Amino acid sequence: MRRAGPVAAIGLIVLTGCSDGYAAAGPWVVKPEGPPPVVAPPQDPSSSQQPGEPGPGAEGEDPNVVATGLSVPTGLALLTDGSALVGERNTGRILQVFPDASAPIELMVVPGLDATGDGGLLGLALSPTYEQDRLIYAYITTAEDNRVVKFPIGGAPNPVFTGIPKGATHNGGALLFGLDGALYVGTGDTGVPDFAEDEQSVAGKVLRIDIFGEPVGIEAIYTSGHSDVTALCLGPDGQLFGTDLIDGEPDEVNVLVEDEEYGWPRADSGTIDPILEIDPPGDGLGGCALAGGSIAISSLDGQRIYINQLDAEYAPIGEVTEFLTSTYGRLRTLVFDAEGALWVTTNNRDGIGTPTEDDDRVLRILSPPIGGGGGGTS
Repeated sequence: MRRAGPVAAIGLIVLTGCSDGYAAAGPWVVKPEGPPPVVAPPQDPSSSQQPGEPGPGAEGEDPNVVATGLSVPTGLALLTDGSALVGERNTGRILQVFPDASAPIELMVVPGLDATGDGGLLGLALSPTYEQDRLIYAYITTAEDNRVVKFPIGGAPNPVFTGIPKGATHNGGALLFGLDGALYVGTGDTGVPDFAEDEQSVAGKVLRIDIFGEPVGIEAIYTSGHSDVTALCLGPDGQLFGTDLIDGEPDEVNVLVEDEEYGWPRADSGTIDPILEIDPPGDGLGGCALAGGSIAISSLDGQRIYINQLDAEYAPIGEVTEFLTSTYGRLRTLVFDAEGALWVTTNNRDGIGTPTEDDDRVLRILSPPIGGGGGGTS
């Protein structure tokens, strides 16, 4: 929305700017919060298989797919044994998904959801001390509001931060613990753009709270002027990034700085330019993740992943790479694991996509086209 500084724009054309029987390693243990792993450079171009393409495997099997038959998987949190917890937006189910494509295990169902519109179970994050407390944090839509809750597997959700406005659309839902131990929460404007710049509303904001939900109300506002913060991700030094889904305008990827205003709905109120903009019809941003000096962002409507290398100050370098284009449909959550593989969820059963028999799916891409260098390090 703001054009004062350099922005990399992405349109239809890129512009410059397994083994059988998974054996768990013991009780679930959280992956320690920290910078994204440094992953290997891109494959040799002479390789016959391109990153993200289905590779050799048993007949009829796609080695990128680790789980099928899910219902709009949105939240995904990695465990240290290599598996992941995955939350379904529509049903509230939380499942354990395994990297060798063993059958997912249903662990529990989060009760009390209102999954109408784009609401439901919208985000998952593990407690920074999960190894001791086994607590999961979730962003959910209820009949009254959007809220952050916490619970152990099988336990009743306890409120952490309540009273986030809800709507038929733009319910936000991003959830991420920073390197500082704070919980960052991305909200949406609920379809009322003026909420985003209203200092008395927590809608259209990024919030920063502790594990107990403090501070409460508007005192938790970290940044403002957002349309719909669907994902948050961290640079290696703890710098926070967020995606913003904006109706009728290019979607944005922003570097988030405390107390700054990001210009929705009035561009002249913004103080920081986005580092990336994605034009329709390739937009509908779903997730973001950083590794190897690059940022990866997923697109629901564009049905692809964009990857752009960043310099030491998080400015985009060179051309944007696109991959998985129209291969798995609408792509939502992105998370890099410790081996450099990229976990991806599809959202083809969200009422907008065209699902196949196997949808929805969880993918684990072993060789995403991530470059080295940059990554915000100095």
